[in-house]
Amino acid sequence: MDNLTARRQMVDQQIRTWEVLDPRVLDVFSVVPREAFVPPEYRELAFADVPIPIGLGQSMLAPKIQGRILQALGVIASDSVLEVGSGTGYLAACLSLLGSKARSIDIHPQFTASATANLRAVPNARVEFETRDAFAAAPLGEFDAIAVTGSLPVYDARFERSLRIGGRLFAVVGEAPVMDAILVRRVDTAEWIRESLFETVIAPLINATAAQRFVF
Repeated sequence: MDNLTARRQMVDQQIRTWEVLDPRVLDVFSVVPREAFVPPEYRELAFADVPIPIGLGQSMLAPKIQGRILQALGVIASDSVLEVGSGTGYLAACLSLLGSKARSIDIHPQFTASATANLRAVPNARVEFETRDAFAAAPLGEFDAIAVTGSLPVYDARFERSLRIGGRLFAVVGEAPVMDAILVRRVDTAEWIRESLFETVIAPLINATAAQRFVF
């Protein structure tokens, strides 16, 4: 099967069936060559409904999870977007095509370097990759949409504070075996609304606050 056919099947059989129906999101999945962002040794799994190892104990999220992220954020052409956790750069490429500009940060320089190289497969994508710890003291900036691609065992308000009014944050909160994917909207200078979207399990962000353990 050629890559174009496999990509179409991924959209129809995985992403659509997980209630991702936004035509702009489906279009971007059809356009961005996912296979170009997968490590060579796992390229045969590029369109599979599984997380794909990318090194350093990290994985590329399954297509259906990435689809739900993009649909939940509802990125429009004027939006400035932040991705926390660059991985291979695939989701950042999709976000940049949906919005006006995208910034992606990752604690691993290996990932920001490979993501920058992978982005050449999408000439219209414009992403600024930066190696930094998302939990460092320096402010992240202000954005219309933020995608946190690793889980937060304990919810961290630093990300919602980086939203402009009207901005949206996607995050996965909790610990295995059940985590809660949420959408947070900033409605005022000091008010946010949280919505539960679905349950999933993904690896935690490095340096995220661990859940408190009770010792008896």
